[in-house]
Amino acid sequence: MSTIQLNGATHPLAAGTTLSQLVATVTGRELLPTGKPADGGRLGVAVARNAGIVPRSQWSATELELDDDIEIVTAVQGG
Repeated sequence: MSTIQLNGATHPLAAGTTLSQLVATVTGRELLPTGKPADGGRLGVAVARNAGIVPRSQWSATELELDDDIEIVTAVQGG
């Protein structure tokens, strides 16, 4: 098993893990292939891989690699 950096911390990575699977694990919500939640609600997250934003539509096709640096950012309301 290899590792990635997830929000600044080392995180284990199983071979073949996609960005969609990682987001589902972190958020605790099942995602459709489109990256939208299966429950129909709003997800409110954005994802960067190695400092580049990954569009939600590409999450399920983006396989993570050893030493990737992933940032999952949650939107919050307020100022």
